[in-house]
Amino acid sequence: MSKRNHSVVRDEEESLIEVESLTVTYDTPDGDVHALRDISLSLDRGETLGIAGESGSGKSTLALALLDYLDENGRITSGSIRYDGRRIHDLSADELRALRGNRLAHVPQDPNTALNPALRVGEQITETIREHTDKTTRAAQERLYELLETVQIGDAAYTADQYPHELSGGMQQRVLIAMALSCDPDLLILDEPTTGLDVTTQATVLDLVRDLNESFNTTIVLITHDLSVIANTCERAMILYAGEVMETGSVSQVFNSPTHPYTQGLLAAVPRIRDERTMNSVPGRTPALAEIPEGCVFADRCAFSTADCRTAPIDMTAVDADGEAPHRTRCCHWEDAVSDPIEPETVSERTRGETSSDESPLLNASNVTKYFDTPTFLDRISGGNPPVKAVDGVDLSVQRGETLALVGESGCGKSTLGACLVDVLERTSGEITFNGDRLADLRGSARDEFRSNAQIVFQNPHSSLNPRKRIGDQLHRAVTTLTDLDRTARRDRVEELLDHVGLDSTHAARYPHELSGGEKQRVAIARAFAGNPAFVVLDEPVSALDVSVQANILDLLDRLREEYDTSYLFISHDLRVVKHSSDRVAVMYLGQIVEVGSRESVFNPPYHPYTRALLSANPDLDPETDAERIQLDGDVPSARDPPTGCPFHTRCPQYIGEKCDRQEPELTPVETADGDTHHIACHLSADELEDGLEL
Repeated sequence: MSKRNHSVVRDEEESLIEVESLTVTYDTPDGDVHALRDISLSLDRGETLGIAGESGSGKSTLALALLDYLDENGRITSGSIRYDGRRIHDLSADELRALRGNRLAHVPQDPNTALNPALRVGEQITETIREHTDKTTRAAQERLYELLETVQIGDAAYTADQYPHELSGGMQQRVLIAMALSCDPDLLILDEPTTGLDVTTQATVLDLVRDLNESFNTTIVLITHDLSVIANTCERAMILYAGEVMETGSVSQVFNSPTHPYTQGLLAAVPRIRDERTMNSVPGRTPALAEIPEGCVFADRCAFSTADCRTAPIDMTAVDADGEAPHRTRCCHWEDAVSDPIEPETVSERTRGETSSDESPLLNASNVTKYFDTPTFLDRISGGNPPVKAVDGVDLSVQRGETLALVGESGCGKSTLGACLVDVLERTSGEITFNGDRLADLRGSARDEFRSNAQIVFQNPHSSLNPRKRIGDQLHRAVTTLTDLDRTARRDRVEELLDHVGLDSTHAARYPHELSGGEKQRVAIARAFAGNPAFVVLDEPVSALDVSVQANILDLLDRLREEYDTSYLFISHDLRVVKHSSDRVAVMYLGQIVEVGSRESVFNPPYHPYTRALLSANPDLDPETDAERIQLDGDVPSARDPPTGCPFHTRCPQYIGEKCDRQEPELTPVETADGDTHHIACHLSADELEDGLEL
């Protein structure tokens, strides 16, 4: 993966964006919420700034303020924002409309609410192109397909004809990015642009952002909870916490020599793939912004805080004025933090639960398929479209007490397979057994027992919780449905579940919109555990969470697994998280399992060429590291018309010809040094797979 040049020298000219002493306040029934306070920044043309911080730190509010697009209850109470020398909030509605989507482009955080559910995605992108350019209908259509292919959507014509609800979360995110890039903007604001993307698509999109920056001198503001994305994309970094800037400087300064305890805590919470350090969570919670505490807003969570931290506001202090950029920190004990920094633990200091030695698996799937849009008899006669082969002949087992991770790119069938395993989706063919019983044979009370024993936590907690029901009512319904407890015991069980996921009893009276993303995810997990399940499918349970909350949720899942003796299918596109959360790993591509084995064996060679590409695509936290990324050829083939032979052969960097084209490889055992069971579906031998595989 190419790296950013972190010491770019720019021509002296007026900055594109100037923010001076910006304060943003929201009016709420409980009083004013001070979302941003005294924020100042300056961005030259072509500069890239990464903004990081936990949920609620004010990152998205800053993005909306830059566009003068705050909600009706939000207002700039002091300070100013200038774009190209003009005050944004002095522009007329027509002038703002001409800028937004054209010269100023924004990729919002949640594609579910950003895309119009009543319009096909192709219409929404071409509408943006026609609104801001003089392209003809035909030229706009050509540009549409070019953009969809750029963001790695394989069947561009088919996808353009879909409605947003027919696409996965990752596909929706890519559509939004394509829309933002449609007019080659001067300023591109990306709010969590890679949250729903798999690592290869993320790497491609970040390459695209870098190319846009370097080729067209586009200014980039990248907001993310993934600090490694900033390390690989940006020149400067800003760390926000509770509406204030904690630290700012060049990426090298902030990431390699962090001075604020909060910055150090965030970096320690990032999962790593190339060393044996693991994740720490930042203790405590972000303070409520309706009442700003005296002194340092981070004091209650800081290991270095003293009485003088709480008596008066803390000013920004210059750490290194002679470096690549001014390095500044908001901490009166930064020298102590530098001399005794917060660092990740080593894996040896943490233990994982032991899996059962019982030879019979808890769950076993044999030749499972799930096809969508299966053609009728008349369709087949008329030569209609073939079905979408989302899951295509999968064999998989989950042992008692283990966490089996399922990884792969968006659209490879991970979520569909997970839903089939707990019978949320009816499979097209194949057999699944649970505790030795065939799912197809379960009836009556046996069926109810399976439903209580096999649960799923969906990818998006926002859409899986009922917005009109209080949290306590939703948990109570789950307890009532999945157990035979009496009324008093059900109330006690709801309180117990909230306590087990780290929430207090007051959360029972709240509605989903009153909770943070991490709290919603905890509620979704609590609901899944209502009936003491033996097996839980976790579908991207931490992909939308900031790194500190992510570490907390993963610790919670580990604790619940041990407490309830539960097995997990952990679906994720993030191999860094998988490395620290799994016992075994299965790699999925285009509906098929191409590699499966213990965590240790899958993360060390030999591995399938696809696994190798996934590993190389994970961004490194060190901005100075220049790891080479494996570029996969071509686009992901359509699951409606997958390749013959090996499904990966059209993109494989180790393609060997006719055998790959015609013969589908079987999962074959591969010997490992420690004797782990490791299977790879590839025509190459273990020795051939190891050639040139050092990461």
